[in-house]
Amino acid sequence: MAKLSHIDAQNRPTMVDVSEKTASDREAHARARVRLPEEVATLISGDDIQTKKGPVFATAIIAGVMAAKKTHELIPFCHPLGLDNCKVSIEMDAGDVVIDCRCKVHHKTGVEMEALTGASVAALTVYDMLKAV
Repeated sequence: MAKLSHIDAQNRPTMVDVSEKTASDREAHARARVRLPEEVATLISGDDIQTKKGPVFATAIIAGVMAAKKTHELIPFCHPLGLDNCKVSIEMDAGDVVIDCRCKVHHKTGVEMEALTGASVAALTVYDMLKAV
């Protein structure tokens, strides 16, 4: 029978014990897509979108990296990880904004939650900065 990793023997939520694991190089990649209405997508030219709030993509990249670094503060049972690298890239694809977040660490646990958090917050930042448009 499958067992959930974050549930203890008494069926209570718990952090996974990684103390016995061996540290290794770990990498994760997450992607988010923000679908833009056609009238907004046609306003985009060049590598970034400038709004009253500032450069959309540059701001989203910073937000994504910051979020990935703070994942353990947002998700209750995530281990705090000192990321070795976090890269957020943004490009346009047929009127959609595509965000990729890649995280690397040498640790006892993976970085998939950090990559997912980074991509998600970058996407939310894009949406927030473009919603007035």
